Amino acid sequence: MLISVRWLNRLLEPGNLSGAEAEAALTDLGFPLESREAIAGGDERLDVEVTSNRGDCLSHVGVAREIAAATGRQLKQPAVRLRADLGAAPGALGSARVENLIADDRCPLFVARVIRGVRVGPSPGWLVEALESIGQRSVNNVVDCSNYVLFEMGHPTHAFDLATIPEGRIVVRMARDGEPFAALDGRKHTLSAQDMVVADRDRAIGLAGVIGGLETSVTDRTRDVVLEAAAWSPWRVRATARRRGIRTDASHRYERYVDERTTAFASARLAEMIVEVAGGTLEDGAAWSGRAAPPPTVVTMRAARCRAILGYDLPTAEMARLLRAIEVDARVEHTAGGEAVRCEAPPFRPDLTREIDLIEEVARTAGLGKAPVRERIEIEARPPQNIERAGREVASVLAGLGFFETVTFGFVSRDEASAWMPAGLSALAVDESRRAGEPALRPSLAPSLLRCLRANHHAGVRPATGVRLFETAAVFAERLATRETIESRNLGLLVESPEGDGQRALRELRGAVEAAVRTAGGSRARVLVAPVERVMPALAEGSCGEVSVDGAAAGYIGLVGGAALRAVGIEESAVAVGEVKASVVLAMFPPAATIEALPAFPAIERDLSLVVDEPTAWAVIEAVVREAAPDRLDGVEFVGVYRGKQVGAGKKSVTLRLRFRDPARTLRHDEVDPQVAALVSAFESRLGAALRK
Repeated sequence: MLISVRWLNRLLEPGNLSGAEAEAALTDLGFPLESREAIAGGDERLDVEVTSNRGDCLSHVGVAREIAAATGRQLKQPAVRLRADLGAAPGALGSARVENLIADDRCPLFVARVIRGVRVGPSPGWLVEALESIGQRSVNNVVDCSNYVLFEMGHPTHAFDLATIPEGRIVVRMARDGEPFAALDGRKHTLSAQDMVVADRDRAIGLAGVIGGLETSVTDRTRDVVLEAAAWSPWRVRATARRRGIRTDASHRYERYVDERTTAFASARLAEMIVEVAGGTLEDGAAWSGRAAPPPTVVTMRAARCRAILGYDLPTAEMARLLRAIEVDARVEHTAGGEAVRCEAPPFRPDLTREIDLIEEVARTAGLGKAPVRERIEIEARPPQNIERAGREVASVLAGLGFFETVTFGFVSRDEASAWMPAGLSALAVDESRRAGEPALRPSLAPSLLRCLRANHHAGVRPATGVRLFETAAVFAERLATRETIESRNLGLLVESPEGDGQRALRELRGAVEAAVRTAGGSRARVLVAPVERVMPALAEGSCGEVSVDGAAAGYIGLVGGAALRAVGIEESAVAVGEVKASVVLAMFPPAATIEALPAFPAIERDLSLVVDEPTAWAVIEAVVREAAPDRLDGVEFVGVYRGKQVGAGKKSVTLRLRFRDPARTLRHDEVDPQVAALVSAFESRLGAALRK
């Protein structure tokens, strides 16, 4: 950001700042200078390095505010005589009206003012000098005023020739696919439905937040102008600017967020400047449309925590004073936990959302040089957080089961993303030429694990038991209906069966999932796998199961389909993959442990072999047992399954083991027989099951 020292002094009281003093203050505030040079007229130009979270400092007012706080000067805001607030209801003008069809986060506010009878021509000397001091070229007095407000306040504005806008009707909307647009720079663009535009009754006259249109630009023939001041969605402006290959001073600021609560002031400031330097009559009021302004962000900063981070003692009242110097509404409060500072962030500081953000502001404005530098670093040893411990424990258990942990790249091809995309979601992709082959953020860890498996095969790594892999990483997608971005951190697992035995691979994978869950949640954590339709196109039909943990959906397991295996060059193996949400599994840690005395009396075990329909899942059989809740039942276990001529086509025999025990005495078989008979009756009535002879 190029800054004029003379311009800064217009905004400071006293206005006697030197270039050297400005450099020292800004450097100590965390804004180092790329360069400082003397320019014509005795002025100095500073090239200030501004981080992406400090869009407010892409302006002379923002930089002056910082210097004022650091040097004890007073900030002199630009004076505006017009009413800067817009009122409670949308306003209208006789000459212009605004229809904001995207008055949500895309365009929270659009304000238009009309000036009639302007005299477009050269700018006065002071205005030309101010713009040239920061490397800008003078165009005409109307355009120069808009540029001046941009570099003074950091709020982009634009001026249209009213005569080129039929009926003075301005429509804020999304572009139509294939809609043409001629930009101020002379380039012609074909827009898409992802672009926001300012339009008149028929056509796009401005690419929102990026650049104005050539056909409605202010020229020497212009007599009446419409002034635009608006707030736009930062990410949409950034996407459009990249998609169209346009970088402007306006888009640079909108990409870093311009709050709608500063828009009315910028509009009033621009209108008064144009009337001052170009003449004309400003129509009363403003035409505007938008949503209700958001409430201010309120954050409480603990004084003790601030002192601990700073490393030196600072009175709480001084903390509040330093914050007020940068226009944070700070008030000292006394709470049960000690003194605190309640802070209301100003609209131009969207980066102040956490306590640590406020502590950083105190440190900067107090002077980073005040922080003590010790010869030794004091470290307080603390145990790792539960989420970290859980991750380590789960990884250790999986390693013990023969799994190897992978760290893979997060981008895949569009075909892979489609094959591994759950229903109702679409891929998130980057528009970057260097990622043309693999532009999509992976929606699943499975394709990355399959690539790793293929790499092992190519390297000749083929253990007799098959390759087993796992990884914990983020996956991404977008909801088709709402365009909402979804990010989830998943635990992905892969089990290979070199013999092509898919059932074996699935059983081993299910066991690994259960082991991981019970490592985090304890032995009493209930893991169920229920058959479902395939959740992703790449999975084989009839092989998918939904994993639930303690009744909550947590993920899936399934066999990789033949087409998906062939796509990565794996043909001779059966491969099972699964994913569970790490947030569900790791949040269960530490595992709940229960200690019971060893049984003093023996148990009675009964094995039942039930002939049931082939689709009947073990989870359904287990649920019948638990719902019946037989007296003195100590446990139920799956033993095995048999398919053959003896049980008939479309049937299978499932063997389960029931264990009964009385903690106070030895049970008799005749006490267990009624419980078993009742269960057999429940199986017959609920599942149509029969005992295998």
